[in-house]
Amino acid sequence: MEWSKLLNQKRVGELFGKEPSETDSRTPFERDYGRAVFSTPVRRLQDKTQVFPLETHDAVRTRLTHSLEVSSVSRTLGREAANWIAEEKKDISPPQVHDIETIAATCGLIHDLGNPPFGHAGETAIQTWFGHRLKEEETARAHGQSDESDPIFSGMETNENKVLREQYENDFLRWEGNAQTLRLVSRLQVLADFYGINLTCATFSAACKYVAASNDTDSTKEIHEKSKPGFFASEQETFARVAEEVGTGGARNPITYLVEASDDIVYATGDLEDGVKKGALDWEFLKTQLKSHAGEDPALKWAVQEAEKKIRYTSGSKPVPNGELAQAFRTFSIQKMKEGAFAAFTLRYDRIMSGDYHKELVEDPDCAATKFVAACKKVGQVHVYPSSGTLKLELMGRKVIHDLMDIFWEGARLCEGKSPSKECRGGFAGKAFDLISGNYREVFKKALADGKLPERYCRLQLVTDQIAGMTDSFATSLHKRLMNG
Repeated sequence: MEWSKLLNQKRVGELFGKEPSETDSRTPFERDYGRAVFSTPVRRLQDKTQVFPLETHDAVRTRLTHSLEVSSVSRTLGREAANWIAEEKKDISPPQVHDIETIAATCGLIHDLGNPPFGHAGETAIQTWFGHRLKEEETARAHGQSDESDPIFSGMETNENKVLREQYENDFLRWEGNAQTLRLVSRLQVLADFYGINLTCATFSAACKYVAASNDTDSTKEIHEKSKPGFFASEQETFARVAEEVGTGGARNPITYLVEASDDIVYATGDLEDGVKKGALDWEFLKTQLKSHAGEDPALKWAVQEAEKKIRYTSGSKPVPNGELAQAFRTFSIQKMKEGAFAAFTLRYDRIMSGDYHKELVEDPDCAATKFVAACKKVGQVHVYPSSGTLKLELMGRKVIHDLMDIFWEGARLCEGKSPSKECRGGFAGKAFDLISGNYREVFKKALADGKLPERYCRLQLVTDQIAGMTDSFATSLHKRLMNG
């Protein structure tokens, strides 16, 4: 890969014939950041779950505050990496240092836009809704019973290309928030056209965390960038054209590694801080648990010592609050982890640029912070995420999403198209269809008119677009109204 191509300023819409229209003094990458900041999907992140769903404690992170933090760390890590590339490798010019850090900041801000309400539990709920439907149909057929007259993937199984059929189905059975992010920024944020916020090719490429279609993932997870679906069939052409334009081929953009590392660093430390603030664990217990997983890891020992030194010094003889210790620990931990990620990037730079590096920076065996990051994640998995309140709300979220998908599927299945059902004229299906976002319905209608994808695929995607676009509060309040709660 070459930075002269990777930093491509052409906008995605231009690849499909849209005329360029830049009107101010900012660089194209600064405009990307501005477009993201002012976009509706970014605003919705303030009411989407990071760890604790429907959290009223304003000191605990939402998906927006998490994304702002990732953006900040990404900018810093991007600048440090870019300065090193300019000084040591001579691969970029000084002005391009600013371009790389700006792209990294934008990708950090938008990396979670596609996440549905209730965090990863919501993502799983979308997948299981399709899985349950399919399993019920298969069970009915196996027992010789008449399954429903309109099976969930009806109309896609007649495609002569078996590979495409598998991709269409797996886009829903393995539905992925990262792929939905690309769909949002390139299509769903309808303004004057159907190109989303129309990012530059460079920023769009760096936002592609995974690079495989849903039917072409690596189940062994040996190739990290193919461990999850990176795009849906609906955005595959966009993904392919951008990859060709920037020269990544089937590999990840180098900036993607920096943003991913920043995300890992921020959530590994921030989720522990939130866990302390919520009372899921206290400082002494946290220290004990981290040491049990990381042993005498130098990075961990330094972050703990610096946090206690700082807070005990500023607190004087007063009792030291758990929350302040956790906050200081998070600060010093990010510093040490970022140093490790930067060193790993420089060490693996040549392999990254050749497309031959398939790991995460913070999991690289030669990254000095690998054991530290892994310990933080493990403590979060065991002691923060499974807290009683979180589990109850996640179960509630699953019920909310499944019920809403049932309702919206009635509308999406029967309305619009060549022969809309009578139910769409004043019936339940029509009312359900009318509740779906006007933007999403316009994109759906355009997809039907284009005819590039099976009609059933477009109808199913209208449902997932609607669900994924909801905030936690909107989903729960709508569910309550519709289910007579």
